[in-house]
Amino acid sequence: MSVQASLDQQWARISGRLKDEVGETAYRSWLKPLTVEDFIGGQVRIVVPTRFMRDWIRTHYADRIRALWSGENPGVQSVEIVVAPPRNDASLGGALTTTPRAAANATTDAGPLAETGIGHLPTYDEVEASASLNGGLHGGLNGVAEAPALPAFIAGNGLGEERDDVSALLDPRFTFENFVVGKPNELAFAAARRVADANAVTFNPLFLYGGVGLGKTHLMHAIAWHIRKKDPARRVIYLSAEKFMYQFIRALRYKDTMAFKEQFRSVDVLMIDDVQFISGKDSTQEEFFHTFNALVDQNRQVIISADKSPSDLEGMEERLRSRLGWGLVADIHPTTYELRLGILQSKGEQMRVQIPQKVLEFLAHKITSNVRELEGALNRIVAHAELVGRAITLESSQEVLHDLLRASNRRVTIEEIQKKVAEHYNIRLADMSSARRARAVARPRQVAMYLSKQLTARSLPEIGRKFGDRDHTTVMHAVRKVEELCATDPTFSEDVELLRRMLEG
Repeated sequence: MSVQASLDQQWARISGRLKDEVGETAYRSWLKPLTVEDFIGGQVRIVVPTRFMRDWIRTHYADRIRALWSGENPGVQSVEIVVAPPRNDASLGGALTTTPRAAANATTDAGPLAETGIGHLPTYDEVEASASLNGGLHGGLNGVAEAPALPAFIAGNGLGEERDDVSALLDPRFTFENFVVGKPNELAFAAARRVADANAVTFNPLFLYGGVGLGKTHLMHAIAWHIRKKDPARRVIYLSAEKFMYQFIRALRYKDTMAFKEQFRSVDVLMIDDVQFISGKDSTQEEFFHTFNALVDQNRQVIISADKSPSDLEGMEERLRSRLGWGLVADIHPTTYELRLGILQSKGEQMRVQIPQKVLEFLAHKITSNVRELEGALNRIVAHAELVGRAITLESSQEVLHDLLRASNRRVTIEEIQKKVAEHYNIRLADMSSARRARAVARPRQVAMYLSKQLTARSLPEIGRKFGDRDHTTVMHAVRKVEELCATDPTFSEDVELLRRMLEG
């Protein structure tokens, strides 16, 4: 028997054991396309179709493969995972292809995306079930990392190594079902759901914007998951603006811009997260502008997210800002107490942990910055309880989160309040302490006094002294006046609430 035939038999037995250990889905996605190339000097050389796949195998399976092979053949000292050498192929526009042996193995029962290193694409339900049962990536049998094969939504087939990891992986937790809806995010949620459900393009583009950790990325992932579940044939690319820029620069470097253009302009749905990161990058903006126009002209869906509205994106070309505001612009406001409490309750149910209501209410009241920090606080409390074996109480929660709570309890100063209010109402900071009584100055001054009373621990006389040595009764009058106006004038009330949120955040 030849050395190659003996290697193939050994690999057949090893891959059979791996299939039993990791399951059918992970095996078809990551291990089936592997090909044994040679055995030299105690080292087995295994070829994979793409660099993305090579890195994944090295991280999750290489140690187990080496251990199993040592059991089959004591002469095996190491296993090397390499990418198949490239060759130019006009039919694939210069895409990388595998060696004959690797190609034969990769195309057998691996489906049309074998060359991308993704192989079988599991359904939404398979991934969701895997995530809920296994908690994402975890240690499998005999030390093998059992990794659910998350679809990368790669546009087109046969893209080869240079373009195999364009679309980012989607988090199976980020679905519409797991998104808690409240007044601050109801418009963005409804718009995202409409776009995901629609058979025809409705809003183009859909532009979602809001602060850090308020749910933009969650909604972007949810749209992609929903489209995948509803119509798996639709080609979707989801990636960050930074990754888009990286891909563009890479295409310029390798003189492969035509393939780059074809890749991004042939998808059904293009989703770009955090588009503000291409601000000031003129060449990237130019390419994104033309890509955007090409997709809109073909009636393909474009979905964008950013931390500001299109008109407020600094460093962005005017024509691009104008295009981004063409469709529907939906903002996500900072969370309310009720929404934060709802998010915590939902998170607790997903974690299947009984958390006292007082603890949830305490967190919702104290941690107001963003949802990401709120969920992180809850994770810390639950992890501490499980690791230490201590019940979750209000006291234990305060102990665990002492550093986070100390940062959240930072009190704003009267000077900060005066500056923010003056900027908001477009008056001079000096007017806060001046004797001017015109309404355009007096009303903002009263708002600043009211917020100073609400957000600081200063007494009324102390506050009065900061506003041009005014008497404490003047401060009392200002507080009453603002409270009355808030009760009768919704627009004024929203202004004051917005200022409060900006100062507290």
